[in-house]
Amino acid sequence: MSAGWFRRRFLPGGPLPEPRPAGPRSSPVPYHRPRFLRGSGSSPSATDASRRPDSRPVRSPARGRTLPWNAGYAEIINAEKSEFNEDQAACGKLCIRRCLFGIAEDQEWLTVCPEEFLTGHYWALFDGHGGPAAAILAANTLHSCLRRQLEAVVEGMVATQPPMHLSGRCVCSSDPHFVEEKGIRAEDLVIGALESAFQECDDVIGRELEASGQVGGCTALVAVSLQGKLYVANAGDSRAILVRRDEIRVLSTEFTPETERQRIQQLLLAGEFTRLEFPRRLKGDDLGEKVLFRDHHMNGWSYKQVEKSDLKYPLIHGQGRQARLLGTLAVSRGLGDHQLRVLDTNIQLKPFLLSIPQVTVLDVDQLALEEEDVVIMATDGLWDVLSNEQVARLVRRFLTGNREDPHRFSELAKMLIHNTQGKDDGATGEGQVSYDDVSVFVIPLHSQDKGNSGQ
Repeated sequence: MSAGWFRRRFLPGGPLPEPRPAGPRSSPVPYHRPRFLRGSGSSPSATDASRRPDSRPVRSPARGRTLPWNAGYAEIINAEKSEFNEDQAACGKLCIRRCLFGIAEDQEWLTVCPEEFLTGHYWALFDGHGGPAAAILAANTLHSCLRRQLEAVVEGMVATQPPMHLSGRCVCSSDPHFVEEKGIRAEDLVIGALESAFQECDDVIGRELEASGQVGGCTALVAVSLQGKLYVANAGDSRAILVRRDEIRVLSTEFTPETERQRIQQLLLAGEFTRLEFPRRLKGDDLGEKVLFRDHHMNGWSYKQVEKSDLKYPLIHGQGRQARLLGTLAVSRGLGDHQLRVLDTNIQLKPFLLSIPQVTVLDVDQLALEEEDVVIMATDGLWDVLSNEQVARLVRRFLTGNREDPHRFSELAKMLIHNTQGKDDGATGEGQVSYDDVSVFVIPLHSQDKGNSGQ
């Protein structure tokens, strides 16, 4: 994929000027704020805002601009390290199509009746490091990668149980048993699509930054609403929590060397073992069929067309996946657990998206929702100075006293940011200061069917 094709395909606003020669701190894409902030005021710069955090304006969508589910958003540029906000945000409607194909020999070129089959919604925060370039690329790319990955498995998602073969063909009479034994459900296909989308987006960012001679990367925190469930995928140190009247539920896991263990294992395994896992060992009759599988970076499942190389005896099979894998590593490399732990902390991972997200599933349809139930998504600039409990207290107090304002969720996001600015009269009374950029989404769960589809 060329850099020119990527710009034409993904970046809004028409053709871009010819790329400039790479130079210090130059970016492969133009710096801009999220599209849904248009009309909210001009972007602050070094000439119109001082470096003091309390002098930088908090920005939110213009009144009258509705985000999916009537969600709220606010952001602030804090850091003295840059005049730019290294955070980026995206949200909108996901339109997932089902494609019906012609006869087998026509499938490579003939698509009949593409139609919108499922719809969902998407919110995402990206926190750049080493500049905003990777975050901008991710904000313009990840949702497209996710849509393609979901469309590839949508037939399995709507089945009572995901079939072993996407065509519905039964090569082995025990196939339903193998799928049931693995406990594979429709939500596992969505998880697999998220994991694969992160991987695909990571590859795009890597190629684009390499082509422009740049370095840097970003974290990613994504929430996807689909079929009555909210999927929260996180790679990095942003955080999402569910706040209810009597409950705080953490919806994301912040990355540590231990949580990157899967990537490290793949580095050790490269070139020596088959990395793919299937519900059962494949047979010759499976060749050419689309069957359930997962790759090294996936906890969820997807479908792939079986090739000859897939018929090798798999490294990972049966139950006890983690123990089997670590045992094989120790034997093949002569490494013990202590040495694996050392590797966990010493291997340098490429600094784009951390491409193996941790995914949490919230079954929204099973919750007895109340009007003040919200999900708070924010970059680490908020969580560096406010705890989950402090944020929950602020949320409950604000929403209880602001029931009539149709823009109250954006006002709540702004209020949370104000409480990171060290004001003596802050609601927490602790005068805390965040010197990092801060971006916040507030997603109301109670009125999910009433919100506009947004961008």
